[in-house]
Amino acid sequence: MENKNSYKIKEKGIHGDVKIADDVIAIIAALAATEVSGVARMYGNITNELVSKLGMKKLSKGVRVKIEKDAIIVDLAIELEYGVSVPEISSKVQDRVKTAIENMTGLKVKEVNVRVAGVAVDDE
Repeated sequence: MENKNSYKIKEKGIHGDVKIADDVIAIIAALAATEVSGVARMYGNITNELVSKLGMKKLSKGVRVKIEKDAIIVDLAIELEYGVSVPEISSKVQDRVKTAIENMTGLKVKEVNVRVAGVAVDDE
């Protein structure tokens, strides 16, 4: 029996099999979410500047990917910048993440659930 974290999406292609690890989908989701203006960072995660130093796998913290038969469900925990509209930014994150995953993998995204877990306040 496979470990949940090692599950891979497998597609039968023209030239052979294509396998996509759920961590790859989580990284795509995290990067897409942090590209939205108003998102300070993934909750419990490193910032984009540290990604190159520490490796991409660390970026997937704050993201959980559930794989169903024909679709993917993504759960995100984000921290927003103080003063932004929570509904507006959350909606933009959902759209950006769904589009990024579908465009990069060709897989269908059923849901993108956003949990606002914190607000970043500048210490100026």
